[in-house]
Order: sequence, then structure tokens, then C-alpha cells
Amino acid sequence: MSKVVLGVGGGIAAYKACELLRRLVEGGHDVTVVPTASAMNFVGSATWEALSHNRVASDVWTDAHAVPHVQLGREADLVIVAPATADLVAKAAHGLADDLLTNTLLTARCPVLFAPAMHTEMWEHPATIDNVATLRRRGVAVLEPASGRLTGADTGKGRLPEAPEIFRLAELLLLRPDALPFDLAGRHLVVSAGGTREALDPVRFLGNASSGQQGYAIAAVAAARGARVTLVAANAALPDPASVDVVRVVGALELRDAVHKAAQDADIVVMAAAVADFRPVSTVGHKIKKSGQSPEPIVLEENPDVLVELVQGRRPGQVLVGFAAETGDANGSVLDHGRAKLARKGCDLMVVNAVGPGKAFGQADNAAVILGNDGSESDVPFGPKSLLAAAVCDAIEARLGTEGTRR
Repeated sequence: MSKVVLGVGGGIAAYKACELLRRLVEGGHDVTVVPTASAMNFVGSATWEALSHNRVASDVWTDAHAVPHVQLGREADLVIVAPATADLVAKAAHGLADDLLTNTLLTARCPVLFAPAMHTEMWEHPATIDNVATLRRRGVAVLEPASGRLTGADTGKGRLPEAPEIFRLAELLLLRPDALPFDLAGRHLVVSAGGTREALDPVRFLGNASSGQQGYAIAAVAAARGARVTLVAANAALPDPASVDVVRVVGALELRDAVHKAAQDADIVVMAAAVADFRPVSTVGHKIKKSGQSPEPIVLEENPDVLVELVQGRRPGQVLVGFAAETGDANGSVLDHGRAKLARKGCDLMVVNAVGPGKAFGQADNAAVILGNDGSESDVPFGPKSLLAAAVCDAIEARLGTEGTRR
């Protein structure tokens, strides 16, 4: 059981931390909530104690004999601050310690994850920009806030990322404390996700079982590591990751156009979507009815191979990553087919995973082997898809330093 400290700042988004707390507790973690005095004006201690099953204190004097301002940080496996207000970000950056939470941050030697929430003007103020940069330079993971409705009638960048996203990144840090370095800053990463649909008639289509979870995980992890991310999402019923530009598409040709457009200035393109290999030659304009006779055969034509097109028209230094969802057969194993696909496509990296009932598609967890065109192979054990996303980002970052000179 991991020990997690959940710090809660004094912003209106404090109520959203209740869902994050519930997810952490249901995930089997021992959570101690440390709200600031201001946060208690939004959510009271009774709520935090009922959800966490632990006592709540916001000052250094409660249970002073146990020295909580030192012990909490020392014993924690992870400290999360959500919402992190501009005031808390500033105090943490400057080492101030005037309450239990800021004392805990100074004594913590575990991963620390900040999820900021504030008005746009506060987030974009030079002081906040400098404070966030200071924290990131020290190894603190600071998420970019989401855009949308803020307090009152205001809208803009500054919303707290949604609880499920913060939870997944928190679990990632518990599994891999080094998973979110700020090493993709200044890079533009394009990732496709989901499964394309090729229309047969107004209500039917040819499709696949891809949920888009893996591509969305890559988008969220890459954004947390500093990248500007464009997510081309094909029919994925998932919430937008915070600070990610989402382009929604349906069919393979639409996905192709969106990816090519976004890739024009991209440093990295990850083709995680399950793109249909074929589409109907023609689409019927009305619903096909049963007639009691054998239906007319559906004539198919090949869709363009988007990854191959990207390889052929790549920018200097651009890193291209493919995904191979494979099943073994009489002609070879999953890895055999993955290696053949890497050679055939000509990309830099190929993420190979086995698919089938209960595997990969639609599942929260995944396992894979990352193949490199230099002959390298890296096994990623079964675990949350964010864990594989971090491994993919590791492999990409290692290539970014060499692509320009190698080509």
C-alpha cells in the first residue's frame, strides 16, 4: 500500500479533489489529506476524513508530538497538490513553509505532482511562469492546466485537469518515479488514437475495437513532459487530455489529412490509431434492408498507408513511431510480424503488442515490445497504458538527440 499525501489548495476547484481522493483510496492507497486553511473554506475536514478514512490537519500544531510537518513528507511515496493555486506554487518555488502542506513539500523526498488551477491571468503572469519553471527544474512534475470555464463567467486556460487524468499520472509516478521528466519542452508531438470507421450506409460501418486509450495516454504523458501535443482522435469516447489540441476525425482519409497537416511542423509523430486497411468503394445513401436474398457483395479498396507516407515525406530529424497490433499465426509470432512491419514501414520505432480477447483493445492495461530500426528491443511489462506511454516517450527522447546527425 502506497502512502500518498494529497495537498489541497484554496481554490474553487478544491471540490474536484474529492473525486481524486476517492479514486486514490479505491486504488488501494493510504491517503492523508493536507488542506490549506483557505481550502477548508471550500471543503470541510469532515468530507476529507470520510473519504480518506484518515484524520485531517492543516496546521503544524495538531498532534505536534508526532512532528507531522516532518513525518508526512518523509514517509510519503507521492505528494500531490491539487488544486495548486498561484500562492502555493509561489511558496513551493521559494521554499516558504508557513503551514503543514508547505512544510510537507520541503521534507518530501518522493515524487511531487502539482496540478495547477487558477485564472488565466495568474497562470500567464511572469512570476507564475518563473515559479513553475523553478519547480520543474528541481524535478517537480507540474501539469499544464486545462482550458475552459473558470470561476464565474470567465473562460480560458486555468482549469484543474480532470481527476481521472491526475489519478493516472499519479499512479504512473508511483510505479515509475522518473516517468515525467520535463524533457520534451519545445517539441511538437502528433499522436493518432482510436479506430477509424468506414461507412457502408448511414448507420453501418467497417471498424475495429480500438478505444483510443493508448493514444490518449501517450498524449497526456507527452504533455506532462512538456511537449506541445496534437491528438488526432478517431471515434474515441474519452475526455480531452488537459492542454492537448484535439482534432476529431471519423474515417481513414480524414485521419490521413489531419495527421499530414499537423505533421508539417512536428518533431514527433506517433501513429497509435487503428486505421482501417480497406474502405468500401461506394457508400449506399440509405439503410441497407434485409431482402431474404443474399446481399450484394461489398467491394473494398485499400486505404493509403499514412505511416509510409509520413516516412517518405519526413522532415529532417523527425521521429516516426508506428504501432503493430498483432496475433501470432502459422507464418510467425507476434514479434516476427512486428519486426517485418518495422522493416516494411521504414519508421524509427515500432510498438508491438499482442491483441485478442482481453488484450490491448479496450483494456486499461497493456504490455508491449518497442522495436528500434537500429535493432534494439525494449520489453515493457504489463501495466497501466500510461506506463507504456512513458516508455514510448523515453524511446522518442533518446532518438531526438541523434536523428538530426544520423540522417
